[in-house]
Amino acid sequence: MVSAKRGLGFFVAVSFFIGLVTLVVLPTPYLIERPGPTFDVLGEIDGQQVIQINNQQSYESEGQLDVLTVSIVGRPERTPSWIEIGLAWLDSKQKVVPVEALYPPNRTSEEVRAESSAMMEVSQQDAVAAGLGYLGYETPREIYIAQVTADSPSSGKLVAADFVISVNGERLTSIEQLRSIVGDWDQANPVEVAVNRDGVLVSHEVTPVKDAEGNYRLGILVGYKYDFPVDVDLQLGEVGGPSGGMMFALGIIDRLTPGDLTGGLHVAGTGTIQESGVVGPIGGVVLKLHGAKAAGATVFLAPAGNCPEIVGNEPDGLRVVKIEKLSDAVLALEKLSKNQDLASLPSCTK
Repeated sequence: MVSAKRGLGFFVAVSFFIGLVTLVVLPTPYLIERPGPTFDVLGEIDGQQVIQINNQQSYESEGQLDVLTVSIVGRPERTPSWIEIGLAWLDSKQKVVPVEALYPPNRTSEEVRAESSAMMEVSQQDAVAAGLGYLGYETPREIYIAQVTADSPSSGKLVAADFVISVNGERLTSIEQLRSIVGDWDQANPVEVAVNRDGVLVSHEVTPVKDAEGNYRLGILVGYKYDFPVDVDLQLGEVGGPSGGMMFALGIIDRLTPGDLTGGLHVAGTGTIQESGVVGPIGGVVLKLHGAKAAGATVFLAPAGNCPEIVGNEPDGLRVVKIEKLSDAVLALEKLSKNQDLASLPSCTK
């Protein structure tokens, strides 16, 4: 009888060990998102100011304007263990997402990272344009190709750094116009894309393809290249994506304006930015709320488009202000810094 019990105990122990090893070693189809590092755009990174104003009077600030990030645990080649996934599922400050949500099956990890970096470059250009535009500067622009997706219709024809002049003979003045022309493709003939490549006019026929949303695309990431009247350099290391646009624009306005726009407050925020000042929604906003709170921020500037996700998820002690355009953010900071008329500040619940 004792021998049988020992045998059963040994079987249970071995089964438990095998199950534990399986949970640790067996690949999962998930990745984990969690709050990442924060960066003060009014501060320094590795001894260099994040926003450098060259050959122009600039001003210091006592407060902080934090750009927020989301860190990804794992990659397609090495996903987190089932134990890590289980713990993340139980943690409201982490999010479990399918691998394909962050790394589409037809894209390599290197391609996804390269696109994220290109999006950050485009976003920073738009942030400078929006900030200078708010201050009354003129910012002439051209449309350029930041990246050509591998194996896309434009691969081998168009190249990064080409300036897009026209499509089907229609001269372009905006990215929206380019998207509209391609989106209305008649499927009869390829579109003709004319670009300026190192001073030489080059033309190629490109056949659009549908993306996952059913929209026609050329397989290029485009942005604006501006002729800025003020020399502004932005430094943020290896951070990718477009979500820091609004905070960069606010930082530029603060650096070029006498006084302290923040009033010494610790402010965090997120949102894409267009040259016109329109602020757009981003991904991972709830995680960024937690990241802002952990970093010590007391105010969070949130894109209006993210409000449905934010309601009910605001950390205690963090004031969330709804922002639709850059001027809203400037006005909010002016009121907050003076502690005046705070009841009029828009929130996600009013």
